[in-house]
Amino acid sequence: MNVWLVRAGRNGERENFALEKGLAVIGWDELPDLTQTDSREKLSDQMQRAYPDEGKMAVANHVGQVWAFRSRIEKGDLIVLPLKTRSMIAIGKCIGAYKYEPENPAGARHTRAVKWICEDIPREAFGKDLLYSFGAFMTVCQIKRNNAEDRIRAVSEGKEDPLVPTVGEEPEEPEDILSVPDLEQYAADQIRQYIARKFKGHELSQIVSQVLCVEGYQVEVSAPGPDGGVDILAGMGPMGFDMPRLCVQVKSGNAPADAKVFRELRGVMEDRGADQGLLVSWSGFTRSAVEEAHRQFFRIRLWDAGTLVGKVLDNYEKLSEELRAELPLKRIWALVLEEE
Repeated sequence: MNVWLVRAGRNGERENFALEKGLAVIGWDELPDLTQTDSREKLSDQMQRAYPDEGKMAVANHVGQVWAFRSRIEKGDLIVLPLKTRSMIAIGKCIGAYKYEPENPAGARHTRAVKWICEDIPREAFGKDLLYSFGAFMTVCQIKRNNAEDRIRAVSEGKEDPLVPTVGEEPEEPEDILSVPDLEQYAADQIRQYIARKFKGHELSQIVSQVLCVEGYQVEVSAPGPDGGVDILAGMGPMGFDMPRLCVQVKSGNAPADAKVFRELRGVMEDRGADQGLLVSWSGFTRSAVEEAHRQFFRIRLWDAGTLVGKVLDNYEKLSEELRAELPLKRIWALVLEEE
């Protein structure tokens, strides 16, 4: 069996469709049905006709990815889907051959049937080398090194990653052709791992509170220990009396927050007279919690590790000197490569 990275849109726009329908999907909508395309040479001809303005190297890159999706992935292979809309990794098993579905929405017409084993694994559950591989800046590529299959299977079964490289080891490089890593995602993963080590438990509330202060809130952070269901109270205005007034619950554990945690926050909001709520869960959220949040769109927001790190990066220069000393970051520029 092999392990394959298969994304679902540059910005995760087809993730929910893929998970709900039990599919792995790719783009390249200008390509026709590939069921009868039985060689890379035929696919290359189709690719050049579909995308006449692409150069030879780009065509070769696209052909390698689409051919892998159409022909190299086999039933029983593991499929890894790093989610963009949540800081999670979904793991599934391929259970069907390539199939063209013209009635599917754009970007989801070339498909493989997948039985999703789990869709809410926190990124922190995987070692740095695997996260580096998951960050390959491609739609489809194979992940091979460092016993990837056994490790990913173990994590999908709720076990710890059996091989987590120590600090200082070189990260694994993706192996397929032109597998340039997504450096932004890789850097974000490094920052998340550092925060998870440095700001454990109640310390994570300090980061959240500073972000809220920068965004204009007056905040009160609960003392360490039992917090009565609220870690931070926040309100606008000079005294914090103005709307919106927030109840904030911060979860720093290793398990995704579920709908029960969401409902508990909603109850605390009623008790504290808060207009709105913010649930921060470092390890993300189950689908049931996300669905509850959609129904309470105008009352409660969800921040996972990715969202919080994004808020920190957006406001970094405005954070306190003390926090910046504990979380030293430097802004860099990198070339952004376009991908299908």
